[in-house]
Amino acid sequence: MTTLGTLTETRDALAAKAVSSVEVVGDCMKRIDAARHLNAFVTVCEQEALASAARADGAIARDGMRGLLGVPIAHKDIFCTDGVRTTCASRMLENFVSPYDATVVARLRAAGAVMVGKTNMDEFAMGSTNETSHFGPVANPWDVGRVPGGSSGGSAAALAAGLVPAATGTDTGGSIRQPAAFCGISGLKPTYGRVSRFGMVAFASSLDQGGPMARTAADLRLLLQHMEGHDPRDSTSADAGPTPHAPQQPALNVGIPREYWADLGDDVAGPLEEAVVSLRRLGHRCHDVSLPHTAFAVPVYYVVASAEASTNLSRYDGVRYGHRAAEPADLDDLYRRSRSEGFGVEVKRRILTGTYTLSVGYYDAYYGQAQRVRRLIRQDFLDAFGQVDVLLTPATPTPAPALGALTGGADPTVMYKQDVYTVPASLAGLPALSIPCGFADGLPVGLQLIGPYFAEDRLLALGEAYQRETDWHLRTPTAAEAL
Repeated sequence: MTTLGTLTETRDALAAKAVSSVEVVGDCMKRIDAARHLNAFVTVCEQEALASAARADGAIARDGMRGLLGVPIAHKDIFCTDGVRTTCASRMLENFVSPYDATVVARLRAAGAVMVGKTNMDEFAMGSTNETSHFGPVANPWDVGRVPGGSSGGSAAALAAGLVPAATGTDTGGSIRQPAAFCGISGLKPTYGRVSRFGMVAFASSLDQGGPMARTAADLRLLLQHMEGHDPRDSTSADAGPTPHAPQQPALNVGIPREYWADLGDDVAGPLEEAVVSLRRLGHRCHDVSLPHTAFAVPVYYVVASAEASTNLSRYDGVRYGHRAAEPADLDDLYRRSRSEGFGVEVKRRILTGTYTLSVGYYDAYYGQAQRVRRLIRQDFLDAFGQVDVLLTPATPTPAPALGALTGGADPTVMYKQDVYTVPASLAGLPALSIPCGFADGLPVGLQLIGPYFAEDRLLALGEAYQRETDWHLRTPTAAEAL
């Protein structure tokens, strides 16, 4: 099999008619089949994809290239897809087939992208390792004994292994950025509201945000162009206009919040310090700033997110849709067994935690207090952006852990602590970019760039400039090269 190019390379090859969409999609299918051990896909749409590719080839022959015509893409299995099941990697929705497309899916389809399948994920996007999936864990292509990160681990693994040139993901507390870092790819969490949430199955509504995942920052820009925009069907959708495209950024003031670096091991800190040197070499000014409430971000996030998950998942009761328990004794038995059988352990843990924090007598002590501290975290960022243009932080505290290392024990907070560097930007609703910046013991290390509201162009331009000076984003795992 030939090496599948980046999204931009694939689009340009199709435009030049150097390759057909049927050939590119066929190559994707061969690679997906050869990489079944990664468990990156829940559903593969081979026949539908090849038929769409043939139509795309006809359109390119008649009218030339437009948008993403004929380019293969994978969607995280949390986006509704008309006629193709949307499971959220849960037994609860194992056989659910949506009658409509999510706005993100519809916009990429309108741009001509060819959906090759739905990628595996943590159940209902709840997890940091992609081990909570009803369909089994996803393996990291750099080391199949390690996790790819979560919850968008299937999309990240598929990109790292070269199975597809582009994929969608969602990010509630780091679910695009963390797997991007673990798998050595690029991922963007846009500003809350830039990408429509319509048709994206809800986890925590004040935090959920769809975004692009690809090999390069330039590819993220191309994908975002076809995903973003106001949507009247989403009440949280922002009417911010398209992301502008400046070819390069002037010299920027880059803030280094040392609260994010305090507990890093040398294996991760080394590549990040080298990235700072690279940015200085590009003419940017790097200096320390403080985000004093960072230490509270993880507990605040898990109170808020669990409370919203409890509310959003109350609709799965075995009556309207989703898993239904067999031969219930009565309505109460139907509710209890349908939810007990349909949800996995981590989802049930968060529902119970969220229900408790919203209960009478505890609401103000937990949920109300968490929202007050959330405002302080947001203010930290606003104060910092009064001094600097962008923040540079680690994306994760460690490289990809071994399968079972964070989920095999009795303490779930071990896994939650992996989100320490990603949840603050989510709580504030800010855009954040994860790109590869080096390796630790043969595993990718990611850096995170956080910007002010709707400053995606600034982040992407800085990421593109960094990737023109480095080649970390071009590295591929041996497993991918062997396909």
